[in-house]
Amino acid sequence: MKNLKIAIQKSGRLNEKSVQLLKNCGLDFENYKSSLITTVSNFPLEILFLRDDDIPGYVEQGIADLGIVGENVIDETESEVNYLQRLGFGKCTLKLAVQKDSDIKDLRDLNGKSIATSYPVILKKFLDEYRIDADIQMISGSVEIAPGLGLSDAICDIVSTGGTLKNNGLKQFADVRKSEAILIGRPGLEDNEILAELLQRIQSVLMAKETKYVVLNVEKVNLPTITGLLHGVKSPTVVPLAEEGWVAVHTVISEDDFWGKINKLKSAGAQGIVVMPIEKIIM
Repeated sequence: MKNLKIAIQKSGRLNEKSVQLLKNCGLDFENYKSSLITTVSNFPLEILFLRDDDIPGYVEQGIADLGIVGENVIDETESEVNYLQRLGFGKCTLKLAVQKDSDIKDLRDLNGKSIATSYPVILKKFLDEYRIDADIQMISGSVEIAPGLGLSDAICDIVSTGGTLKNNGLKQFADVRKSEAILIGRPGLEDNEILAELLQRIQSVLMAKETKYVVLNVEKVNLPTITGLLHGVKSPTVVPLAEEGWVAVHTVISEDDFWGKINKLKSAGAQGIVVMPIEKIIM
């Protein structure tokens, strides 16, 4: 079967985690920092390293079969691609921001104002939704300096921590669009066997990242309460201990619910709780 091609960011905020995800899926490849394309040695896949703005178009045109890119880039390029899997990293928000001493207090105050951005398509749709008539100034980089230079009254830019805004005397004003990394595919690829295998690997890695493997000891008399708190992948595994009246319970706990569950388990009589990371979960 012909190799699939996946496009990922050559450099930037999604590159490292995209590479790590593929490696966690058991894919073996090298020279990704010095090449525009590399072949995976143990899986029928080739990896293209591109500018993130180019990835949706390459996938739409079929030059690449798959891509890992931010939702904001997909929306901005208006590419016709299929969303295959949310990847849980590269989370950020496209925000409006103004100078700290700005008289702009409400979205309606943007009428007649100028807004600098690298995302004119997304911004235009947002402004139209709220019936705001503002002048969009397209800037390809360093958008945050525009108000200080008198180029615009506000900006619309990607914000992760907000540190860059503060350093340039800006404050967050309104959320325009949330974004995270997405695995996308070209139309017509849905029944591909290689894609199905790759998706299974990715989903197993993502599921493992979101859970912890937990082993605990508990008296049998408290077991119903303990198992009522735990679900596992299907249900907890219960193993008798050498000490009469005691069992070991093996299960997985969601990362989001981890500390709340641990405290409840201790209150219900759990002892000797051991928590371990999980590499992969195959469903």
